Amino acid sequence: MAFPDLADRLAEVNDRIGAAVERGGHSQQVTIIAVTKTHGPEAAHAAWTAGLRDVGENKIQEAVAKMEAVDVPLNWHLIGHLQRNKVKSIDRFVLLHSLDSARLADAVSTVGIGRGQAVDVLVEVNVSGEDTKGGFGKADLLIEAERLTGLAGIRVRGVMAMASFTAGESELHRTFADARAALDVMRGAGHPAEELSMGMSNDYEIAVEEGATMVRLGTTLFGTRAS
Repeated sequence: MAFPDLADRLAEVNDRIGAAVERGGHSQQVTIIAVTKTHGPEAAHAAWTAGLRDVGENKIQEAVAKMEAVDVPLNWHLIGHLQRNKVKSIDRFVLLHSLDSARLADAVSTVGIGRGQAVDVLVEVNVSGEDTKGGFGKADLLIEAERLTGLAGIRVRGVMAMASFTAGESELHRTFADARAALDVMRGAGHPAEELSMGMSNDYEIAVEEGATMVRLGTTLFGTRAS
């Protein structure tokens, strides 16, 4: 059986999330996005069997191939960068976590208008300030939040953020608190922003303490990924 210890891993994760919610005091519900990238369709099936309903993929091509091999009604999230020439494939996903530029927002909005239903998105924010990370910086966030209100083809459901992999505990708290502040900016601009997607296998407990409503977990659930 693929991933025979997934149920035990998930139980531990849920316990840790519950404790982190208590410590943080935000009283939020937390959705686990099982990151199945680089694993085969068996990872998605295992996630469903373990009781998870949301899975995340980084690349359109890998995700679509996996969807066609999986016969359970999972909610598929696109958590990686979306190229503008592949925006039509967003129909296959319940949520785009990585709206990282104004040009991509315009392209995704066009798709939403064309299909007659707005695309649910999270705005990616670069709160760590690292050049290697995508997303909107603090200085640009308010302007873009206001601009996005004019795009009828997208619905901003919240924000997504990634912390530095080398950050210590205090820096992680600061980064995730900044992401929570970015969510407030989106709400203040009038968006129905309620989701805060942040935290991965190495830092999800601190992310939850700071208010994460979605955590993106791969290694913690499935072990070391295939190369």
